[in-house]
Amino acid sequence: MERLSTLDAEFLHMEDGIVHMHIAGVSVFEGPCPPADRLVALLDAKLHLIPRYRQRVRTVPFELGRPVWVDDPHFNLEYHVRHTALPSPGDEETLRRLMGRLMSQPLDRNRPLWETWLVEGLPEGRWALISKVHHCMVDGISGVDLLSVLLDLERDAPIPEPPPWTPSPEPWGPAKVVDAWAGLAGDVSSQVVSLPGKLRDPAGFARTLGDAGSGLVALGRHLGNTPLLSIEGAIGPHRSWAGSSCTIDDIRTIRKAFGGTLNDVVLAAVSGAYRGYLESRGDDPDAAVVRTLVPVSVRAADARGVLDNRVSSILFEMPVHLADPLDRLEAVRATMGELKGSHMAEAGELVTSLGNLAPPFVVGTVTRLGTRLMHQLPQRSINTVTTNVPGPQFPLYCCGREMLTYYPFVPISHGLRVGTAILSYNGRLAFGVTGDFDSASDVAVLADGMSGGISDLRDLAGSGAREGAGA
Repeated sequence: MERLSTLDAEFLHMEDGIVHMHIAGVSVFEGPCPPADRLVALLDAKLHLIPRYRQRVRTVPFELGRPVWVDDPHFNLEYHVRHTALPSPGDEETLRRLMGRLMSQPLDRNRPLWETWLVEGLPEGRWALISKVHHCMVDGISGVDLLSVLLDLERDAPIPEPPPWTPSPEPWGPAKVVDAWAGLAGDVSSQVVSLPGKLRDPAGFARTLGDAGSGLVALGRHLGNTPLLSIEGAIGPHRSWAGSSCTIDDIRTIRKAFGGTLNDVVLAAVSGAYRGYLESRGDDPDAAVVRTLVPVSVRAADARGVLDNRVSSILFEMPVHLADPLDRLEAVRATMGELKGSHMAEAGELVTSLGNLAPPFVVGTVTRLGTRLMHQLPQRSINTVTTNVPGPQFPLYCCGREMLTYYPFVPISHGLRVGTAILSYNGRLAFGVTGDFDSASDVAVLADGMSGGISDLRDLAGSGAREGAGA
């Protein structure tokens, strides 16, 4: 019996009919569109590599343990693979609207928590797969790993025969409770057993605790309320979405000209896009504070391919008050340099580890109470979320067709009307911007501003502006 971690379970507890905690992506492929039954056959051949795709989440009686994964005795692959087509003219705007509608629907908790939509009717004979997976199953890194499993590395890869599968019976309620508390006892004992080893290096142990403590202090300093903006406040259950993209070569050109990291360049473009977006909505960017939650992977190399969540986070204030693109890039470089030494990520990882030792009914109750409170008083400490995940830098194929671009989707929650997901794939970087449909249906302005910001910086790099700025 496999239990969800505390962080995995948190993504379940956060859902309340308005907040939907699935992550997703739009994979655009070259044409022609394959027959739907061939896609079903391909996924059927891969399911044994992804046990979670045939499992559903079941709760432990009285929440005496964290939820567990069990086989779905009624699993039907064709329920999870859907087929649709864009209405004419099948342009980018109709794809954006379809994505927003699909992301507005929560996944069915009584079934495995994923869906894949085959979408026909894109321009130039292209087609798309919209993949939707609950966040309790994957984080950004494991989601990319999952994509690499579902798709092929070679254009002409054969579809093998799927191995036989028989669902295991679901354990009865008392067995779930016993297993949950045995697991909790094991988590506690493993921490106790590891303590002597830590005490053999008291200086290192003290450093670890000190780093986590300073990270918590730094986190606390960044959690004050920000001036009210139109991108924060109450949200509804419906979503808007837009995507854009650029080349990684353009980002490298900018980095070579002005210094910093690839991530610095991307965050500078995102910051510029937010400045333009605020202006378009009547906010004053010169007086604005846009504080974003930035997830940070803490996944060890030997945990690649494991479907779960292993993330911490930092808080980053975008320099939207700066009008000049190069000033923003220099500000991002300086701020990110400071954040790397702040130990915020270590503090978040420690809090998550301690959460695994807490009684599950306490964690679940606190999360639900907090969610209900934010219905009435949406938080104003964090204005948005920005996640950046490295994807495979080689082509992937589905039914013999090459995937051209992958546009990601990130969920939003109470107080956050807009969120940005960034993912690189095979020489391109894609932005996916999620909005609350009622209050942020104009997120295409933001998405286009991000790719446009990269173009502006690339042009400045080509013109030799501020030559040697990054030296």
